[in-house]
Amino acid sequence: MGKYYCLIAGLPNIALDDSKLTYSVCDFRQELDGVLTKADKKLIDLFFLKFDNKNLIAQAKQPDSDPDPRGRITYDEFNALLKALKEEEKPPKNDRMPPYFKEFFKLYLESEGKEDKQDVPWEDRLATLYYAYAMKNHNKFVADWFELNLNINNMLTAITCRKHGLDKAEYIVGDNEVAQALRTSNARDFGLGDTVDYLPDLQRIAEETDLMVREKKVDLLKWEWLEEHTFFKPFDIESVFAYLLKLEMIERWVTLDKGTGEKTFREIVGAMKKGSENALEEFKRNNDK
Repeated sequence: MGKYYCLIAGLPNIALDDSKLTYSVCDFRQELDGVLTKADKKLIDLFFLKFDNKNLIAQAKQPDSDPDPRGRITYDEFNALLKALKEEEKPPKNDRMPPYFKEFFKLYLESEGKEDKQDVPWEDRLATLYYAYAMKNHNKFVADWFELNLNINNMLTAITCRKHGLDKAEYIVGDNEVAQALRTSNARDFGLGDTVDYLPDLQRIAEETDLMVREKKVDLLKWEWLEEHTFFKPFDIESVFAYLLKLEMIERWVTLDKGTGEKTFREIVGAMKKGSENALEEFKRNNDK
């Protein structure tokens, strides 16, 4: 891993309540392309894979839709991998294609023509594979960040399900210790009171009636986690990664308005009550910052 004294020293100071973007996450990625070591660049690419996930699902639902420009894997590359697996040929070499995409397509092909008894949305299956892949990363900070997000999303989902009388086991993603506890425990703290130190904060946040205030508090919790975990690594890749994450939070808030947030949340809860297969994906997208 490299040291990035000049890069980090030249970055503008940012805060969660900034009303304007210093520059976009795409702009920041372009700046990093010519600065980072090859190994560190892979960590940044790992973050952006979530937009490739989004494009993969979007292509399956609406093949003519425009891809999110933050993803770099093209529709043609998706199709080439799927075609090779379908015809039992060797997939084309593609360094940008993460291994879990191959696993995802195999699951998809195995399901064709069969009744899906699990009734698990494909968005959730892809998210599960993505988090599992990211949490195995050799960089502890990066792996811990992805597990933090998985846990926060799952815990907020479980609290929401409990509040609205839904079966939380149907909406929890992933297979780590926290996910398993959330699926099976009926305790108020889901049996996690001694292992997840930020659970009380999340429970208080979940009680916030103003949805936008609640979302901002979740981001603040994440922001403080980033500050704490990069304090002793001010010029390392961890601080570069954290700056990218902070930029994404600001970018989201600059483009989000209160009316949209409340309308979306009401639609999500309504869909969950009706058993919509898209409900959790929508809920996680609103909490996945």
